[in-house]
Amino acid sequence: MSQYASQWNAAGAQAQARSEATLARIAAMRELEERAAQASFKSKPQFEKRGQLLPRERVGLLLDAGAPWLALCSLAGYMQDSPDPARSVPGGGMIAGIGFVSGVRCMVVASDSGIEAGAIQEKGLDKILRVQEIALQNKLPFIHLVESAGANLMRYRVEGFVLGGGLFRNLARLSAAGIPVITVQHGSGTAGGAYMPGLSDVVIMVQGRSRAFLAGPPLLKAATGEIASEEELGGAQMHTSISGLGEHLAQDDRQALAMARDVVDRLSQWKCHETHSQKAQHAHKKIANPPLLNAEDLLGLMPAHHREPVDMREIIARLVDGSELLEFKPGYGVATVCVQADIGGHAIGIVSNNGPIDVAGANKATHFIQWMCQLGQPIIYLQNTTGFMVGKDSEQGGMIKHGSKMIQAVTNASVPQITIQCGASFGAGNYGMCGRGYAPHFLFSWPGAKTAVMGGEQAARTMQIVSEAALARKGLAPDPEQSQQQFEQIVAMFEAQADVFYTSGLLLDDGVIDPRDTREVLAFCLDTMAQAAQRSLRPMQFGVARM
Repeated sequence: MSQYASQWNAAGAQAQARSEATLARIAAMRELEERAAQASFKSKPQFEKRGQLLPRERVGLLLDAGAPWLALCSLAGYMQDSPDPARSVPGGGMIAGIGFVSGVRCMVVASDSGIEAGAIQEKGLDKILRVQEIALQNKLPFIHLVESAGANLMRYRVEGFVLGGGLFRNLARLSAAGIPVITVQHGSGTAGGAYMPGLSDVVIMVQGRSRAFLAGPPLLKAATGEIASEEELGGAQMHTSISGLGEHLAQDDRQALAMARDVVDRLSQWKCHETHSQKAQHAHKKIANPPLLNAEDLLGLMPAHHREPVDMREIIARLVDGSELLEFKPGYGVATVCVQADIGGHAIGIVSNNGPIDVAGANKATHFIQWMCQLGQPIIYLQNTTGFMVGKDSEQGGMIKHGSKMIQAVTNASVPQITIQCGASFGAGNYGMCGRGYAPHFLFSWPGAKTAVMGGEQAARTMQIVSEAALARKGLAPDPEQSQQQFEQIVAMFEAQADVFYTSGLLLDDGVIDPRDTREVLAFCLDTMAQAAQRSLRPMQFGVARM
């Protein structure tokens, strides 16, 4: 492989303008994340009065100090809880990410009970379902810090009740696959929420705070007329001494989290594999030279508008070890870029776009994906495409069938795939470049990314042509004012939905990241997937049943 010779002028006016725009988007993203933290922090007086820790404090105490932490889906639910962007609180009412507990890489999920008492939000459900799938795919022990008011009955939706069963199904799938499921019950778990500890392998409860019952005192009285206290129905003392729902009884949140760390510390098989894996990673990192090109340049490389060209090799060279890359078929299908390189010592293939995907580009990518599968090397997709090429020559050249071959290759690839939406992700290009619908192991976006079936202006112009043709068939002339109003409405609708904060709020990615962090995020994910390949599970026909 050879070192890439950059042609980018990072000090130029264009780079500076792009960098300022990107930094503004990053600041807006951080403000949204901080909004969720502050909304939760407002409950601190109540938590202190009860002798409890705030959810983020719980996560901080559970995780190994100074170890890496990859937050997931931090913008979940943005613009879904409220259409007003100034009032929307992202996060879906929970905190989730991959981190280290007692030296073991784990998936950690915590109810953000500082917000609406931890009530499960619509996109919060989607978020936990997504991170459960990540845990299952990557063989990550699942640690759940629970304190939830359950579903908000004032916002009851029957589909939320029905699809919410998937949360419990996934807990059973994790346990049956041989992946430990550990719950710390910090507070209430009512009705369906009671099955979160019920479907866990080990449950830690907090004296005087933990509650788990199928019907709380109000519902019990309404349904049967029976009167019982919360402690009698589902208190920590009762569950750890009478019902057997809990294994460990802690006196407070701190002790409960210390117990959780002890439980993870006793996962001897996982500790052994993790230690071996970490040694391998350290060996990799000693020989994994950092990029020779400055990661700060990533702020200014990607244009704010997809019409401006960008050479994605400039971005690749700032992500890969030593800025060294081996380009595959560099003179064929030049708008599609395929590269072999290393990230964090992991040999990988990269597929990216310097324009629409044409017939040659689709064939090139298909060949490359199959080559990576033969080598057993993960594939990273850096999306920056307006879609598959259209036009008479393209159609006659077989764009549909060649594009379909690329989609088949992406769908059936036998190696792990990671997608980064850097710029435009339009039309079938989103599919061919392993968008959310194609189940990449991980998918992250940059702050300026846009996702849509097409650009807003293209959509508006298409509808304008269709509308004018319909009027012409009736012998009518279009109203210029009305036509322009419709055009502007369609553009606004498409632009609003294409915005990365909006799409991330819909869980169409696993989070928005600072471009400068891309290499570290990719290396972390590659380490996670490599460790998953090394971990040997002991699957069972059923999950661990409580006794």
